[in-house]
Amino acid sequence: MSTPETPEEPRSADDGTPAEGAQVSEAEAELAAQRLERERIERRKAERQGPIEAGTKLSGTAADLLAAVRAVESGEKPPATVFEEARPAPRRPAPEPVRRAPVVPEGPAAPAEGTVGEVQEVLTRGGAPAALAAPAAAALGEDAADLLREDPWQLLRVPGVRPEQADGFARALLGGEAGPDDERRGRALTVWLLEQAAAAGHTVLETAALTEALGRQGVPGPEDAVRNAIAEGDVLVFQDAVGEAVGEDEEQPVRVLVGLERCALAEESLADGLARLINSAPKQDGAAEEWERAASAAEGSAADLIRAASGHGLVLHTGGEAALAEPAALLNAAHGMGLRAWAATHSPVGRERFASRVDGPAVATVAGLLSGAEGPGRDPEGALAVDLLVVLDAPQLDVETAALLSESLPDGARLVLSGDPAVLWSVGPGRVFADLLAVRACPQIASRRPDPGPLGELVSGIGVGELLQVEAPEKEVVIVPVRDAGEAVHRTVQLVADSVPRALGVPAEETQVITPGHGGAVGTRALNAALKERLNPGPGRFAGFDPGDRVAWSPAPGRTLPGRVVGADGQGLRLDCAGETVVVPRDRVEQTVRHGWALTAHQAVGARWPAAVVVLPGDAVPALSRPWIYTAFSRADRHLSVVHGVDQALQRAVAEVPAKPRTTRLPVLLAPQLPGAAD
Repeated sequence: MSTPETPEEPRSADDGTPAEGAQVSEAEAELAAQRLERERIERRKAERQGPIEAGTKLSGTAADLLAAVRAVESGEKPPATVFEEARPAPRRPAPEPVRRAPVVPEGPAAPAEGTVGEVQEVLTRGGAPAALAAPAAAALGEDAADLLREDPWQLLRVPGVRPEQADGFARALLGGEAGPDDERRGRALTVWLLEQAAAAGHTVLETAALTEALGRQGVPGPEDAVRNAIAEGDVLVFQDAVGEAVGEDEEQPVRVLVGLERCALAEESLADGLARLINSAPKQDGAAEEWERAASAAEGSAADLIRAASGHGLVLHTGGEAALAEPAALLNAAHGMGLRAWAATHSPVGRERFASRVDGPAVATVAGLLSGAEGPGRDPEGALAVDLLVVLDAPQLDVETAALLSESLPDGARLVLSGDPAVLWSVGPGRVFADLLAVRACPQIASRRPDPGPLGELVSGIGVGELLQVEAPEKEVVIVPVRDAGEAVHRTVQLVADSVPRALGVPAEETQVITPGHGGAVGTRALNAALKERLNPGPGRFAGFDPGDRVAWSPAPGRTLPGRVVGADGQGLRLDCAGETVVVPRDRVEQTVRHGWALTAHQAVGARWPAAVVVLPGDAVPALSRPWIYTAFSRADRHLSVVHGVDQALQRAVAEVPAKPRTTRLPVLLAPQLPGAAD
């Protein structure tokens, strides 16, 4: 995963993302809903105070970029898409929800055959693989062939294409005209680097980091490339105030940031939606006496959570697995008062685990809630039909999903974001939960319920940077040292198939293997091949899968659902995911389904199993961090085996390697809208 200093690195193998090109209509619908917020965002921005008059203290690249911004604003080279958004249709009343059958929605509409053929002709002439024709047509639209002829570097907009491949394609098409200083190349690389940064979690990049990355890509004038991209509307630029002016005559310093339109709109929409919840009093849906009676009947931090939710539109709740009892108590209390109260989890596995704690069918997944496939549906105004929404696994919310949730809540509703702040952050851009905890814009309730037993003690220590040696009389924690990759694979298979079932009574199908990445000698691919051969051997009659195979299905980038193959027919591969049958069309199996005996930590977050085997081969050291180790180790309910081949690197990672920083704007966007901001 990239850092702000190296945004050109591709997304790591631990992001839970399937092969490129895997999209579903649900995801498209969510993004379309996001675009519908643009008019509202622009209207609110116009109502606010004008932009900060600053810049005299800037120099070098920042000053040049600020000058470019002001030139664009003055109309010297006006791109309509930089500061103006197209007017969307007004929000339509939503019909009553239709509970769809739990099958895979169709993917994006396929481009016309004629368009694909024209693109294939251009690609062939440029020496690019013909297999890129369909994804290029999907990414670039009906005019894809003409766009590629005019600007071959637009090939970088096709998922999976690297700069060196786009350069070769451009040289084949343009000959001597294609050079490293081509303005088109600089603009395309600017967008590509920001896409890589978004995949690594950043919503924006500081200009210094972006220009440095462009320089590493051989762009001779990186500052000019960024200015051109801004002027052409390919990216957006922002001036955010930092600190305070030193004296009355001094201007407030700013930092200049550059980002993609989709991330910028989502982050601004999220800030507006959260500010609306914070600044509006919750609907008087129950007497204060009822809330107080419910709080008095609860214990400890559960009572604190109920009291906080009674009078605030937004509340943050932190804690581990044991702390889930507290949002459950809140939901049950709300149901007792006759409120429309629902919870949303990151995964179906998490949904089933939490549902057992709650009275009635009031738990959905976040994706199902937003799509209407699960949950209460929407009211005539198009808002979710809820008075209280508790979102669990809150650290997994990226800015786009969080924006959709906040804007979908009706006025007067309550939103509680609950989660463990020590786990890995979202796969998508942003660090929503961490940013809100840092801003302190609303009540924060920290659970006083620690996870019990040796596993709870081990994980709690990791959370504060200590790798403790815990007493495990019932073999709750077992360390299995290994010398090399071959031994790591052998011992992992032995643990899952023999040792854990025999010693602890946990069957192989309830034991989850977790490893840092997909590739390598001990990645998910190698481990899944070895585990399939031992646990469910077969010829792989359907795209490498057989009935009984454990799989990880990714219906959209960043979302992974564990499941099991139940069969296959002409329609596609049939899976059982948390008790629901889904059908993955034949042409989407390769892109969206992996074997799932072994997962990465990002794929496993939001779920827990009776036993977990965490594999740490010697080449895993660069991937280790405190959040990764915390997440992987905390996936186990009863037993954790650690296949250990990293020597002292494990202890160093826990003590010294925190979460990689992400550059975001949510705190800056939210702060002026909070109570007392004008004082």
